[in-house]
This record gives sequence, C-alpha cells and structure tokens, in this order.
Amino acid sequence: MSHDQTHDQTHDQTHDHGHGHGHGHTHGRRAGRLRRVRHLLTPHSHDTADKVDPALATSRDGIRALWISLVVLGVTAAGQAVVVFWSGSVALLGDTLHNVADALTAVPLGVAFLLGRRAANRRYTYGYGRAEDLAGIAIVATIAASAVFAGHQAVTRLLDPREIDHLPYVAAAGLIGFAGNELVARYRIRVGRRIGSAALVADGLHARTDGFTSLAVLLGAGGVALGWWWADPAVGLLITAAILVVLVDAGRAVYRRLMDAVDPALVDTAEAALLATPGVTDVGALRLRWIGHHLHAECAIVIDGDLSVAQGHVIAVAAEHRLIHAVPRLRAALVHADPDHRGSGDPHAPLAHHG
Repeated sequence: MSHDQTHDQTHDQTHDHGHGHGHGHTHGRRAGRLRRVRHLLTPHSHDTADKVDPALATSRDGIRALWISLVVLGVTAAGQAVVVFWSGSVALLGDTLHNVADALTAVPLGVAFLLGRRAANRRYTYGYGRAEDLAGIAIVATIAASAVFAGHQAVTRLLDPREIDHLPYVAAAGLIGFAGNELVARYRIRVGRRIGSAALVADGLHARTDGFTSLAVLLGAGGVALGWWWADPAVGLLITAAILVVLVDAGRAVYRRLMDAVDPALVDTAEAALLATPGVTDVGALRLRWIGHHLHAECAIVIDGDLSVAQGHVIAVAAEHRLIHAVPRLRAALVHADPDHRGSGDPHAPLAHHG
C-alpha cells in the first residue's frame, strides 16, 4: 500500500470518528436533519474536502459525474424539445437550449480532467491540474451568458407578448426541466466537493440556475393560464437576478482558485503541525496552493544550527510527513530547513538584495 493510500485511510477514519462524535453528543437528531438539508441547499465557495482520494480515482469520479450529467440533461432536453415542437413555446425553447448548453459544458470539463491525469514534464513541471481552473472560467462565462439570455427573453416577452398553446404540457415540461437540472446540480456539487473540484462545483451551480429557469417556465405558464400575460416575463426577470447571484458565488470560487487563495484555517493547521515536529523551533515562510484536486505546500522551518546536514534532513522529512497527515488533500510539500542564526548572522544575507 502506498503512502498516499495509507494517509487517505487514516485521515478518513479520524475524520469520520470526530464527525460522528460531535454530532452525536452536541446536537439532537432534529438539528442533524436540518443541518443536512441546509448543507444541500447552500452552495459553498470553499471546496476543501475532508476525504482524500488518489488522483486517478478522483479523475474517474469526476469523469463519471460528467457522463451521468450529460445523459440526464440530454434526456431532459429531448423531452422538452418534443413539447416545444407541439406548443411553440418560446420560453420553453429557451429553457431547452439552456439544458443543452449545460450538458455541453461536460466537454471542456472532461478534457480538463483527462489533462489533469497527465504526468508532469520539463515544460509543465507542476503537471496539468490547473487545466481544470481554465474550464472553470468557461463555466462561469456560460453562467453569465445564461443570465444575459434569460434577461433578454424576459424583456422581449414584456415588449412583445405572445400566446402559448398547450399550457398544461408546457407546465409539465417545466417541471421535468427543473427536476432534471436539480438532480444533476446536486450530484455535480456533491462529487465536486468530495474530489475538491472547483470547476465541477461551478458546473453544478450552473445546472441549478437552469433548474430555476425551468421553474420560471412553470410559474409563467400558470400566470398566463390565469390571464396574466405579464407573469411569464416578470418571473423571468426574477430568475435572471437569481442567476446573477449564483454567478457571483461561482465566479468568486474560480477567482480564488486562480489567485492561489486557500482557507486561512488550512495555513493555521499547517503551521501548528510544523511547530509540533520535534526539532523544529520556528516556522518561516509557509505557502499553500491548489493544483487540480490537491494542495501543494512550500515552507521553511528553523532548526538548531549545530545539527549536521543529515540530522537536519531527518527533521525536514519528519515535518513533511506530519504536514501531509495534518492538512486535508495535501499531496506534497517542499520543506526547507534553516539553521537558527540568532547571534551568528543571517545565512540568507546574500539574497537580501534580491528582495
């Protein structure tokens, strides 16, 4: 068994035990149910996962999620297209196109996952994991386009009201669209959080916006049935606002990933793990960054200046090992050992003029 697999099992067992203990003794069953419902309904911008999977299995999970989403949304769009043909509903046509576009986002994400599995080389020394972040940009752009399209459709309907035929079928198609998109959204978000994929989470949020658009078709059809011709475009404008809110959340998550932002709590955890290593007297520079599904760390530790190079290396390896076990989803760490230079001059003085 590899070191990564051993660490994965150890961390999973530790986390599961702590999670069960906290909820079993601190909160009641009702509070636990409410918490689970809130977790499903609330999108999170931080995608740090507690379970650690090997890179190969992680990519397989992501690709499987994309294929399942593609099939579900394809079937949903096909069913709606049939109703569009018979009813002539422009709103339902737009919702169908939304579902098709959402299904097609699986293509760049699939490419990103496949690229992320390629080994590092002399040109891409960190590997290809950041390709997933590029896909995240494309997904955020798609969400933005959906917001523009939904707003345009709503304004057009306000300025030029149109009669809709076969309203019951249009309403049923709206329900089907909402159910299909929400099912895909929950699945993508759940898998994305588990494997630590900001792009897959963003794609799940996009599917949720399309579900809201489908629900708007249902509400608009109901309003039209009551004689309120303005109901459909009014609800469309409200859904456009909801899409913009999701756009901000998804954009923030992808932006932070591109800017190498991490949860400050992870930095605190890493620093505490390094200081707890025998032989480490202080911690210098400490940097964490996401590359694909995993974290990478670069840090400097301070050790006794009288130790030999071999002894210092042993402490550095122990610090790296402790760090990998302490920080969730940390795949590798580069630990630099600095001698304690108090009273003997700064050993980094020759580098001072380089800033």
